[in-house]
Order: sequence, then C-alpha cells, then structure tokens
Amino acid sequence: MGNDKGSKLYLFSIVAVAVLGGLLFGYDTAVISGAEKGLQAFFLGATDFVYTDAIHGITSSSALLGCILGSALSGWFAARLGRKPTLICAGVLFLVSALGSYYPEFFFFAYGKPSLDLLVAFNVYRIIGGVGVGLASAICPMYIAEVAPSNLRGTLVSWNQFAIIFGQLVVYFVNFLILGEHTNPVIEKIGETLYAVHPSSDPWTISTGWRYMFGSEAYVAAVFTILVCFVPESPRYLALNGNDSRALAILSRINGKKAADAILRQIKETVTVKSERLFSFGIMVIFVGVMLSVFQQAVGINAVLYYAPRIFDSMGMGNPMVQTVIMGIVNIVFTLVAVFTVEKLGRKPLLIWGSIGMAIGALGVALSNIVEVNPLVPVVCIMVYSASFMFSWGPICWVLISEIFPNTIRSAAVAIAVAFQWIFNFIVSSTFVPMYNMSLGSMGDKFGHMFAYALYGLICIVAAWFVYRLVPETKGKTLEDMTALWRKKSSK
Repeated sequence: MGNDKGSKLYLFSIVAVAVLGGLLFGYDTAVISGAEKGLQAFFLGATDFVYTDAIHGITSSSALLGCILGSALSGWFAARLGRKPTLICAGVLFLVSALGSYYPEFFFFAYGKPSLDLLVAFNVYRIIGGVGVGLASAICPMYIAEVAPSNLRGTLVSWNQFAIIFGQLVVYFVNFLILGEHTNPVIEKIGETLYAVHPSSDPWTISTGWRYMFGSEAYVAAVFTILVCFVPESPRYLALNGNDSRALAILSRINGKKAADAILRQIKETVTVKSERLFSFGIMVIFVGVMLSVFQQAVGINAVLYYAPRIFDSMGMGNPMVQTVIMGIVNIVFTLVAVFTVEKLGRKPLLIWGSIGMAIGALGVALSNIVEVNPLVPVVCIMVYSASFMFSWGPICWVLISEIFPNTIRSAAVAIAVAFQWIFNFIVSSTFVPMYNMSLGSMGDKFGHMFAYALYGLICIVAAWFVYRLVPETKGKTLEDMTALWRKKSSK
C-alpha cells in the first residue's frame, strides 16, 4: 500500500534539504542589513582612498553582481551537471564567502587595516557568495518543482520562499545577538557624498562586529553542503537525459508506482529531444517569465530588507534593530499565508492583491514624508508594504518561474529569468541609498524618502496590471500541461 501511494515523508525530507538552500539565500542577502554600518565605519578609516556614499552602496550590493553571474550560469550547470551537483557547488561557494567576508585579510593584508585593496578583496568574497546565491535561487525552486506532485507543487515551492524569509529573520536575530550591548557606529555627513565616524562610536562594532555577522553564515553553509549530498537527482532531469530507470525509481518513491508510470509517460510524451531552442515556444513565455522577475525586484522590496535598520532609524521610532526583527516576524507570518492558500486561491489573485497592498503601503510612506504624521504611521505602512510582498510576489514569483516554462527549455529560461531578477535587484539596491538621501529645497532629505517610495508604489500598480493581462494561471496544472499550453499558443 505504501508503494501505491508513495512516501510523503521522503518527499518532504528532500524538499527540506533544498529549502535549506533558500534559507542560505535569505541569510546571505540580508546579513548586510546589520553589518553595513559597521562595515562603512571600518572603511571610512582608510587613508589611501575616500569611502563615499556611492562606494558604500556598491559594496553593500556587491554580492548581487555574483548573483547575476550565478543565476546566468545556473542553466548551463543545471543542464550539464544536473540539479544536485549544482546545489553542492552553491553550498561550497556559500562557505568560502562566509569565511572570506569574516577574514578578508587572509594571508595578503594586515589585519584590521582598511585599504582599497582590502575593500576589493572583501567584495570578491561577497561576489563569490553571490554566485552561490544565484545558483541556489534558480535551482532550489526548479528542483522542488521537478520532484513535487502537481497538487503540492505550489505549496512546496512556496516553502522555499518561506525559508528565504526565515533565513532573513534568523540573520536579523543573529545580528541583534552579536551586537548585544554594543551599538552601531554614529556616522555623520560632512559633505555632499562624504561621511565620517563620530568619535563616540563603539570601536568593537567597527573592528569586529561586522566580521562575526558575515562569518556566522559558515555554520549553515556547511550543514547544507553535507545534506545535499544525500538527496536524489531531479527525476525530470534524469528523464531528459535518458535515465528512465532512475527517474522512475525516484518518482515511484514519491508518488507510488502507478502514478510514477503515468508521470514518466507524460514527461516522455512532451519531450522529443533533450532540449529545444529557447524561443521554440514563442517569445511570450520568455517575456512573461522575465517580467515576473523584473517586477519582483522593481517594486523595491530588497531596498527595504537590506537597509531596514537605517530606514527605521530615520523614522525615529526607538531601537531600529528591534523593529527590523519585528518586521522579519511579520514577513514570516504573511509568507505562511501564501504557503497555505496558493493551491486554493491560485497564483494570479495573490499577485494582484499583493501588488495593491504594496502600492498602498509604499504610497503611504511617501505621503508621510509630505505631511506631518505620527512616526508610527510610516512604520505601519512599511509593515503593510512588506507583508503584502510576502504573501504575493515573494513566494508566488518563484512558484511561477519554476513551473511556467516547458520542460525542454526550463534550465535556460529559468536562468535568464532569474538573472534579470538579480540585475534589477542590484539596480534597486545600489540606487536606493543615494535616492533615499536626495535633498530638495525646504524638504531636505524627506524629498528622497518621498520620491523612492512613490516610485515603488507606482511600479506596484503597473505590476498588478501586468499580472491581470498577461500571466496564465498554473494552479492544478502539471509541468507537462504548461508545455502543451505554450506550444498551442506559439502555433497560433
């Protein structure tokens, strides 16, 4: 009887390992939120170059350059090496990056002496980690989608987003605990783009605190790298490469023998060759996948996640690290909303309602910088904006990207879509600080605060329209159904 039904325990255990890659993804991208002020203060002490606002924006976002590279290469790795070996590579890169970011001086530089060369070394380690994030961000949801039954696929892929957000919450807590009784440095503006560290700043935070924050990731990276060695290869990858017996064995263990035979037969019916040209199913499927990725980042969410303590500090509402942790908890709760409703409500309704909620929150923050309001108002608006993203664009974008593309172009198409996601992540994250700090007339810095959130709010409205008009609903459909859908569309 167990063989007829398959093993959900087996399915959940291998998905849990893949989801750990999502946790590392969230951990790596959000660790900068607690470390960036100490890092900025450290490099402001350099004597051989001037550490400007623009350089800090690039340094805070440098991992994203690696994410672009890793996601762009993920299709090649996934198609030639397989999903599992690619995840192992990602784990090793996470580990190297964590240790290197903790101790960028490693053999070549004097410990604790900031310099331009050390800044370059630090950014290289962050980029290495970014390559790991890029690989994991594309392959983890793809792997989950390819092992999951169609009636559980949306939920299980959504757990990957839950893990990303949980990883961010974990690192918020870890950063908070590492900081302990110490305080973030006080950084003063001394010119248009120039800053200096106030003499009263805590020296431990400047010299050591940020190192512990980056280094803490090494523990999780090591566990992930070991565990992923024990999961099976994706059955759809095996079937695409002619290894039907292994594919059937894995599908049988997950779905039961009878269902596995039908699934494998369906896979083989939709696959005439190992791969097809990228535009074999027309340009629209690629356009929709890419624009889902673009909108997920263009709405501005990662500017909020990466710079949360700085944003809350500017609102004057108590300890910004505490508020960042609270926001992380809110994000977790609303990601669970998506996990438990995506198979009931469908993908499109969640995306549309989430876009509207984000627009209300972002425009509320913008308005709060024009009229005098209680500081609690923009904090609540930020929470509404973030929560709306977490039950919509956060998980659902990954669900759609993992399932919308036909089998034979999935590796290449996912790689392109996720690369665009990281390109726009970098654009948003690296431009946020200069845009947020823009001054104009009597409004001063409030102009930049207002402009940034008004822009993000308008993009949210456009995103809702895009989903309504162009994105197909994938709820309840098999991956092979999507192949048939796009083949039919491309033949018209």
